[in-house]
Amino acid sequence: MRHDVSEWVAVCRLDDIVPNTGVCALVGGRQVAVFRLDDNSVYAIDNCDPFSRANVLSRGIVGDLKGELVVASPVYKQHFSLATGRCLEDPGVRVPVFPVRLDGETVWVETQGEG
Repeated sequence: MRHDVSEWVAVCRLDDIVPNTGVCALVGGRQVAVFRLDDNSVYAIDNCDPFSRANVLSRGIVGDLKGELVVASPVYKQHFSLATGRCLEDPGVRVPVFPVRLDGETVWVETQGEG
């Protein structure tokens, strides 16, 4: 019988991420884009752009679009909410969002999967 398994994985130190940029980390066998904002808040979404199918979202431009924190894909420029993963240009498309937290200076991301 399979069951849902999740655990927290330390991915980097907060200072390893330049403010308002992202890095890619391997979390539970998946590429996850981890972003740090100016206020040191952190967000994590899947790194795969569903439109180009390339693992590039961690290299996108972070910003605010109509009051929503987003990352713009570097390929076709769609914007994805850092909070929900929803694509602003096509609300029927989403990328997975991962729980992320700071413990001291360490960034932790929760894996999501089956084991």
